[in-house]
Amino acid sequence: MAPQFMFLIEALRKTFLYPELEWDFRLPLVKSINVSGHKYGLVYAGIGWVIWRNKEDLPEELIFHINYLGADQPTFTLNFSKGSSQVIAQYYQLIRLGFEGYRNIMENCRENMIVLREGLEKTGRFKIVSKDEGVPLVAFSLKDNHCHDEFEISDLLRRYGWIVPAYTMPADAQHVTVLRVVIREDFSHTLAERLVNDIQKVLHELDRLPSKLSSNSTIETQEVENNEKSTVTTKKSALETQGNHHHLEEVCYGQEEDNRCLLEKRNKKLTGVRNGVFY
Repeated sequence: MAPQFMFLIEALRKTFLYPELEWDFRLPLVKSINVSGHKYGLVYAGIGWVIWRNKEDLPEELIFHINYLGADQPTFTLNFSKGSSQVIAQYYQLIRLGFEGYRNIMENCRENMIVLREGLEKTGRFKIVSKDEGVPLVAFSLKDNHCHDEFEISDLLRRYGWIVPAYTMPADAQHVTVLRVVIREDFSHTLAERLVNDIQKVLHELDRLPSKLSSNSTIETQEVENNEKSTVTTKKSALETQGNHHHLEEVCYGQEEDNRCLLEKRNKKLTGVRNGVFY
């Protein structure tokens, strides 16, 4: 049985980048449209909204009924202590920018995405994983990550002020690691070129460093050598201890022999005195 409803995420982006695409209530199976306003709605974090085709399309079990204001009030969200600043900001942006304003911003984001993608491709070191259609972002991975990986690039980019996340793919593709850059309104053409330049600097730095494999091998070799030295030292100490023990036994035995000889001479001398014989 075909699904009777679906949510379309980030509808603002779809509308302004692909106005010829029919994705909204013109399609009979579309029952609701969900928008993350704090993303490409150009409002600070904390706003998202949804529109249903008809009241009957919203399941009753998803609605909360509250009466703390003196009358029954159905609500679908967690309002209570949350302010309305994001709602006001979203309303202001929709009126201020309008359809053409949002479309120009999204087209500009897409152009800057292409600048970044082409710059990364020119380095010859990366494989572009993301597609040109959809959200304006660039996901890329190293063609050769045997010496250094994407996590090292992400760490070094922080020195230049960039926070570019590196992460592995979900199950059955966890062997693939990508870096991802999301292009927003304030990510300009100049910033795209600067990011490419900084990534090239990071690559040059990594090329001068020993690979992670050789570093691990060096560490393992040092650990083996240290363990061998420790074993030799332990054996030497044991032999020295054993030798000292034998030496002490010989010394003690020699002292006992000397004492016994002296005692025999003394007894012999006393016996001679008693018998009138002097030694």
